Amino acid sequence: MDAVLRAIRDGKESQVVGHIAREAPEGKLLEKWAARLKNAEFQFVDITAGLSDLFAAKDGTEIINVKKAAYLASSVMKNVVVPKLEKAIDEERDVTHSLLMRLTEKAILDPTKAGVKLKPECVDICYPPIFQSGGKFDLKPSAVSNDDLLAYDPGSIIICGVGARYNSYCSNIARTYLVDATNLQSKAYEVLLKAHEAAINAMRPGRKLSSVYQAALSVVEKEAPELVDKLTKSAGTGIGLEFRESGLNINARNDKVLRPQMAFNVSLGFQNMECESKKKTFSLFLADTVIVKEEDPEILTGKCSKLVTDAELARRKNEETVRRLAGDGSSGSTAKTSADSVAYKNVDDVPQPRDFMMMIQVDQKKEAVLLPIYGGIVPFHVSTIRRVSNQQDSIRIIFSVPGTTLKNQGAIYLKEVSFRSKDSKRSSEVVQAIKTLRRQVKARESERMERGTLVNQEKLQLAGNKFRPLRLSGLWIRPQFSGRKRVPGALEAHANGFRYSTTRPNERVDVLFANIKHAFLQPAEKEMLTILHFHLHNHIMVGNKKTKDVQFCVEVMDAVRSLGGGGRRSSSSSAYEYDPDEIHEEQRERDRKNKINVDFNHFATRVSALEFEQPLRELGFSGVTDKARVFIVPTSSCLVMLTEAPFLVVSLSEVEIVNLERVVFGNTSFDMAIVFKDFKKDVLKINAIDTTSLEGIKKWLDAIDIKYYESKANLMWRTILKRITDDPQGFIDDGGWEFLNLERSDSEPEESDQGYEPPDAEDESESEDEDSESESEDQEEEEEDY
Repeated sequence: MDAVLRAIRDGKESQVVGHIAREAPEGKLLEKWAARLKNAEFQFVDITAGLSDLFAAKDGTEIINVKKAAYLASSVMKNVVVPKLEKAIDEERDVTHSLLMRLTEKAILDPTKAGVKLKPECVDICYPPIFQSGGKFDLKPSAVSNDDLLAYDPGSIIICGVGARYNSYCSNIARTYLVDATNLQSKAYEVLLKAHEAAINAMRPGRKLSSVYQAALSVVEKEAPELVDKLTKSAGTGIGLEFRESGLNINARNDKVLRPQMAFNVSLGFQNMECESKKKTFSLFLADTVIVKEEDPEILTGKCSKLVTDAELARRKNEETVRRLAGDGSSGSTAKTSADSVAYKNVDDVPQPRDFMMMIQVDQKKEAVLLPIYGGIVPFHVSTIRRVSNQQDSIRIIFSVPGTTLKNQGAIYLKEVSFRSKDSKRSSEVVQAIKTLRRQVKARESERMERGTLVNQEKLQLAGNKFRPLRLSGLWIRPQFSGRKRVPGALEAHANGFRYSTTRPNERVDVLFANIKHAFLQPAEKEMLTILHFHLHNHIMVGNKKTKDVQFCVEVMDAVRSLGGGGRRSSSSSAYEYDPDEIHEEQRERDRKNKINVDFNHFATRVSALEFEQPLRELGFSGVTDKARVFIVPTSSCLVMLTEAPFLVVSLSEVEIVNLERVVFGNTSFDMAIVFKDFKKDVLKINAIDTTSLEGIKKWLDAIDIKYYESKANLMWRTILKRITDDPQGFIDDGGWEFLNLERSDSEPEESDQGYEPPDAEDESESEDEDSESESEDQEEEEEDY
């Protein structure tokens, strides 16, 4: 430090030193250096603006990092945020802003949740994701997602902001979603969208930043002059290693000139606008990450639409539902249409109005809502109601209106109706009753549609009086029947299949021998369950659940122990103290386990129509197939995990090849990718397998004649399979699967994140559609069944 200070003083007439004024020293080294500078009595000049201007134009590597960050942010918004909002609105779930924030943050930190192949160790958040609704809005990046419930009543506004980093470089995207927007909200959003696009289009080399803001302001002055005072005073800032490059603030006073390769967070909004009723306020906000080019600017987060039609979240979702219910989609669905829902077949069946009945009634038996209209009672089947809400002193009911394809061309359709009430308690009860009935009908119709897709099977031929069927009692079934209280049942083997039933008359399942693809018997060894498991050719219904895997099991010992810990010995007892009671208890449990295993084995042996496979535990290994770490074991013809749902059953005869990924010296774990002969099926990934299991897995694959390869990185299998199916002959001519040969490909780059550059929006569309299909089921994960 002394040498540096001497170099500044020696031979210099001026003692001027440049520094970054706003950077507070952190750490002992910098604190000591700051103290030395202060005591040196130099003349300090703030060079923050100069450095900001110097670093504003990004080099090629920096641009790639910003693009990757923006690709991640927009993918999270499109593939995670929007589906979760749609799910909450469609199913009328109570979900807090803070919960949505946590789920979104997890998706940023684990890019695979958003269908993005980026290295998790290279990504981070710029700020905690922002979710705002219900009239409380803050358009600053410092805003927080509170614990209030997401508001999606008609006229609600939802603002979402996602900021992601890649290799420390920042990006940002913000979207506003309208729920059954009012005329004022729709108009304001259209104006904001035009102003935001005008600001982006004005970002050309040689222009001043002030002209960018002026372009947005001019649109508002022309389209809606009454909203000028609501417009944010800034249209964003420069972005890079810092989320806000303050010297590049896009406002009316900044005359800095734009240059190619500058990166900006272009953000614009209307603040604190009054609704038509003037009872509450709302705000609108949009933000995109943009790169200045020689010609047109490049919008890096443009893959997530902000068009008016896409911003109206609930309306778009409900129109899709209406089209599906009305049967005018292209999928050829046989779904029941709203017009087919009949509450009362005859007019005489409709309850007649009386003085005490001139109010909204809910007929649970007929699944109808009776509305008093012009002195009469008008019934509506509950399936025709799209949404019902209770707003202070009124009840608002919105109906599902068909699209252009109407079943009855001359019919009149009611779109919306509102009722005022002086009794707020009564209003709440009515709304809750309608919502409950809607859920019940929706669940029943969903089950009916599931059953409609089942393959017809032969009837079970009961054993009759000639011989008693084989029987196992006290079994639990998985998946379990609906209802919180479970009842054990019995499994009987009849002439052409099994029947499982409990003491409840509606709890019965038939599993036919002809429909069983694989049958497994897993005795309890290190598990607490003895299991009979059937993997089926075609789905069956277990209660209201459609499944291809049905399991019957028994717990071989009590799962709950005393709070003291082990058995009967107290904590003060010697570890070697002889306790005959506990020894007797342990022996009794061993006898119980052995008896259950023997009974199951005897049952399986006597069912001559099937051959039960048993897991080979000595070949098993631990890995992650869904969320938790589980023990996976081979059988003679399958690879299975039967102890926890979702179950895993892989028929080895359907496997094409296996690729062992992340096999690198020093790694403690690796992944297994199982590629099926049917290339339309997604590759099955088993993650985080302990490296100590590697050699055993190789020997097992060799023994069953399945070809395996090794790679140093995870491969992009969806892209690889698409390439193969598009040009099968070219795949064969290039050596087929030998491109996976590690010895051959050591000198070739792996298909990983290295060197990756996000594709243009036009090139992404096809891969995004494919990603969304496989990721749709994954959106049902996370906390509290959300």
